[in-house]
Amino acid sequence: MVTLIHHRQIDCVPLHQATQFARLVAACAVSLLLAVLLTGMARAEPVTVTDIMGRQVALDAPAKRIILGAGRHLPVLGLIHSDPASLLVGWRDDFRRDVATFEAWSSKFPRLADLPVVGGPAGSGLDVETVVALEPDLVILSLYDAEALDSARSIEMLERLGIPVLVLDFFSQPLKNSRPSLRMLGQVLGTSEKAEAFIAFYDRHMKAIADGFAVAPFERPSVFMHVHAGGTPCCASPGHGIFNDMIELAGGRNLALDYIPGLYGDVSVEQLLVADPQIYIATGGAYQAARGGLVLGPGIPEDDARASFEGLLREGPLAQLTTIREGRAQALWQMFNDTPVHLVMIERLAKLFHPDRFPDLDPQATLDQINRDFLAVPMTGTLWLDQ
Repeated sequence: MVTLIHHRQIDCVPLHQATQFARLVAACAVSLLLAVLLTGMARAEPVTVTDIMGRQVALDAPAKRIILGAGRHLPVLGLIHSDPASLLVGWRDDFRRDVATFEAWSSKFPRLADLPVVGGPAGSGLDVETVVALEPDLVILSLYDAEALDSARSIEMLERLGIPVLVLDFFSQPLKNSRPSLRMLGQVLGTSEKAEAFIAFYDRHMKAIADGFAVAPFERPSVFMHVHAGGTPCCASPGHGIFNDMIELAGGRNLALDYIPGLYGDVSVEQLLVADPQIYIATGGAYQAARGGLVLGPGIPEDDARASFEGLLREGPLAQLTTIREGRAQALWQMFNDTPVHLVMIERLAKLFHPDRFPDLDPQATLDQINRDFLAVPMTGTLWLDQ
């Protein structure tokens, strides 16, 4: 039997050739195995970032199962990931309150309609038991949320259970924290290249605004921003941080700082009428419809937004403000306050406050480019209005 097999091998392939062939097959097998192992290692490369609170957050690999502590940050993920919904296993349901935007996103990503809800309003903490059951490899919270006592307890419990929590900020100090927050997101999602591309785009547009103010001294017009206009007692306004930083970058002076020491507060109608700001800006969104307030934003037709805005300006003592009597009031989408797309709002404000310095600034063209080059679901609708 041995002689017969040996004889057939010699008849088919000379012995030295068979040995060379065997060595070649073995070498190919080793190379293939090594390539597979290296590919697996690359995909599983650990990620470590330092979040906005200075906490080190370590992942075994880019996150694939995420719980989003602020549902409204889904479009932020969508700036740097083509299918952010595929990464989510749970979220707070605040994003659903913007009905038109939620419908646009859930139409493209139907799984959003069935995502489990993991907690109530921001700052109320997370349902840790539900979070654990969903087996996330990362929980993402906003700084505003994470600083609340109940949320701090949730973070501590989750970390004890080995579930990483990453804290980002596009709200409290947006001009300071948006870039590092985007960079961290790119790292933990494994999309750093796209994150860096958006950051470069953001920086170019911000520099253009800064350059417009560098050419000569300028005067800052007094600005009153009436947030959640018509949906709450008059007149809520941002103090330090949040929209104030954007107003100042755009060359305005936030009148509310004379009355509000913190991030947010109220200015009485009497104080507002005495101050008589040069520019009045009302903010609102789709969430205002149930409150009878100013309604505008993604998915809102201009006719509907304008009817809502005109109704706000006609009613009550606000109509006595000079800027409203002269037809110079403005409306803006409120939710620019929690996304790096706020750069479009800043362009709009800069052009409004200082039209002579920015004759070529085109916020709509900027938004169109963001929709085309970055956002997974384009942002369309009425984001601002003139009176």
